Amino acid sequence: MEKTTQVLHPNAFALFNGIQTSSSSPDHGEAVLTIGPDSLNPYGLLHGGAYYTMADCAGGTACRTDGRNYVTLHGGLNFIRSARSGTVTARAVIRHRGHSTCQADVEITDEHGTLLATGDFTFFCIGQR
Repeated sequence: MEKTTQVLHPNAFALFNGIQTSSSSPDHGEAVLTIGPDSLNPYGLLHGGAYYTMADCAGGTACRTDGRNYVTLHGGLNFIRSARSGTVTARAVIRHRGHSTCQADVEITDEHGTLLATGDFTFFCIGQR
């Protein structure tokens, strides 16, 4: 499978929130966010919803590398540390690809490689593109 930088079409919700998605190889996805004032919660930390959206987008991007379309069935995220500034990256890898479901493991790190969160997401295939 060839390198895909913007898997199929932009995700308007992710783009609205400053998240860029890409895939560099089959079964892998990535979502990147440069933290800005709109990314923070009232305590000055990266909002939990931003972590979740990044993880969901990275997992969905990894799933779509097989040429099919997916929607999220389940997503769980474990918060480990908080970020206040800089760039954070969610990286997903497919652990199971079945006929109708796909399961991805996600890690979110800061620009120094510090682990911020881990996740487990399951997606449902809604058909071919």
